[in-house]
Amino acid sequence: CSSGHYDNLSAGSGMEMDDRLSHLEQRVQLQEDEIQLLKAALADALRRLGCCEDLITTTLLSVISTEKSMSTERLSTARREMADSCSRTTSTSSSTCGKRDRMFLRGRPVTMHVPDQRRDSYSLDHKVALPERKLKLQWVYGYRGRDCRSNLYLLPTGEIVYFNASVVVLYNVEEQQQRHYLGHNDDVKCLAVHPDMVTIATGQVAGTSKDGKLLAPHVRVWDSVSLNTLHVIGMGVFDRAVTCVAFSKSNGGTHLCAVDDANDHILSVWDWQKEKQLADVKCSNDSVLGAVFHPMEANLIVTCGKSHLNFWTIEGNTLTKRQGLFEKHEKPKYVLCIAFAENGDAITGDSSGNIYIWAKGGNRISQVVAGAHEGGIFSVCVLKDGRLVSGGGKDRKVVLWDHEYHKQSEVEVPEAFGPVRTLAEGKQEELFVGTTRNAILQGSFSGTLTPIVQGHTDELWGLDVHPSIEQFVTYGQDKQVHLWDTNSHQPLWSKVIEDPGRSAGFHPSGTVLAVGTMTGRWLVLDTDTRDLISMHTDGNEIISIVKYSPNGAYLAVGSHDNFVYIYAVSEDGRKYSRVGKCTGHSSFVTHLDWSTNSQYIVTNSGDYEILFWEASNGKHITSADTVRNLEWATSTCVLSFNVFGIWPDGADGTDINAVCRSNDRGVLATGDDFGKVHLFSNPCSQPRAPSHVYGGHSSHVTNVAFLHDDSHLISTGGKDTSILQWALA
Repeated sequence: CSSGHYDNLSAGSGMEMDDRLSHLEQRVQLQEDEIQLLKAALADALRRLGCCEDLITTTLLSVISTEKSMSTERLSTARREMADSCSRTTSTSSSTCGKRDRMFLRGRPVTMHVPDQRRDSYSLDHKVALPERKLKLQWVYGYRGRDCRSNLYLLPTGEIVYFNASVVVLYNVEEQQQRHYLGHNDDVKCLAVHPDMVTIATGQVAGTSKDGKLLAPHVRVWDSVSLNTLHVIGMGVFDRAVTCVAFSKSNGGTHLCAVDDANDHILSVWDWQKEKQLADVKCSNDSVLGAVFHPMEANLIVTCGKSHLNFWTIEGNTLTKRQGLFEKHEKPKYVLCIAFAENGDAITGDSSGNIYIWAKGGNRISQVVAGAHEGGIFSVCVLKDGRLVSGGGKDRKVVLWDHEYHKQSEVEVPEAFGPVRTLAEGKQEELFVGTTRNAILQGSFSGTLTPIVQGHTDELWGLDVHPSIEQFVTYGQDKQVHLWDTNSHQPLWSKVIEDPGRSAGFHPSGTVLAVGTMTGRWLVLDTDTRDLISMHTDGNEIISIVKYSPNGAYLAVGSHDNFVYIYAVSEDGRKYSRVGKCTGHSSFVTHLDWSTNSQYIVTNSGDYEILFWEASNGKHITSADTVRNLEWATSTCVLSFNVFGIWPDGADGTDINAVCRSNDRGVLATGDDFGKVHLFSNPCSQPRAPSHVYGGHSSHVTNVAFLHDDSHLISTGGKDTSILQWALA
């Protein structure tokens, strides 16, 4: 297996490069924004010229006269506001056409029309109350196995503990209950359980707060029964991320060691109860994949990783290194995992598929199990009875070895769940297996391995809820479509599509669903059988939205090619024929809603336009009177009069990725770029409206949707690939 492959699998190895790329992307984005503004202004002018030619009507004259009637003072204010490219302000103006509201995003004016019924009573100064209802995290779908290790353990409570995004999950499989530790504010990367089997330590990455401040990487020590935080360690000490953490075992667990993701991968030792650092040392220039205390020698720590196995002795405030000597044995590119036998021997698994036994007290190999696995060995686990279990990468095998390291039994992880990432002993003969495809399986050597936790493995945007039952669909860039049951928290089915995914939408009957890809293709699947019903291509760019009309007679397909394609739908969602193409946006289509009568569409775009369309032919509607008082079946457009209060001061127009309205129309939920889910009162048409704020995701929240009965909200994470289920009460 290539070094690059293991680099990819080693925790956080690409973070530095990601940071640089992210910085460059931001700079490019700023330049693109400026170009986009110019493009948008040009498109707007061309569109207005077109309107003048087509529609020299009294309505148009009225609109023009309204624009002219803006006082010079208002115009200069608008110019001043536009000059401040990051400001976001709101103003209201009246005209013979009716009342309009205007906000500014990145200097771009966004005009919204006030419905007649709110025209007289509406005031910008009116205050909106916080919603009475709140969200409570109920379920976390998925597990972070793709780039973390040693992150799955069984607690005496019968719960398995692991993490995903910024949440540490305690999952009682028998009772189908989850509890959540929510003390972290960004990605959790490592986890250790104290010898008392109650105290837990978890380490996280450096994050960025909403106002751009750096959130320091640190370790949190907490009680797994009460979920109370006991200590916070290493604020301002660690660099980039904490990738390994472990408690000492033989001295009552008074010490804790941690390795960060600095260039030198600093190994530090702490008295965690006093939050005091005792020693630190440069561990390795290359990635460090494991750091553990010896179970019998309180002052011995063993670390492993790329090209190394090191034995560290703690003396006072210094750490002294002895390198593991491979001598005549094959030296692997990576030592991937460490465990300890009952007699104190160290056991390592490596990228060459060999298991090496290192005699207690020394740094030499005393026994070899050559070719224990085909490909790398990602996890070794010593059972209570002293036997060893090893988990393979390439071969996906879990192998049981006796006390003399002879193979006794093996079981294979199904290909769909990927290589073994980590192993944990359960009750009796039971075993838990975490995989690199973000699944956790449960089973034994006498039976099979069955998934108890599943999730996506790449960025996730596509989400929709079933119109009448407790199900939702997700479609990610990992090419996976999952139909989930919100009660069992398991997929009812999964399907691999040829292309990475971006969007999903149920037909109102619930019998079929559409999914949009990142390549211009969109597909219709049977909800029961997952069979492909039809496949279409519109352009070759991202299909950002697929949304059926409330009566099921149309499907709107919004694309990053700036167009919306409208299809007539017949035979209960099984037949499609294109009836229109909405042309007029000067940037990619981001959001779309249908009117309740299924006759009109409203869209938002990447340059903050709000445009309206006739569904039957895709014709652009320019008359405000036609659309001002329409009732919308959903509220997913992030720019509209009823939701503009969701935007905070200084927002750049891309900060909020998704909004949705509860079916009883009482609340709005949003997902933002800072990993937060917000809950607002609906309507939300006052500037800077107050909200309840919830963490859990560790990257941008890409989508939010209420279940048909408003009992729960589903939110999806982008880079963290997670799905969170919130109870609304």
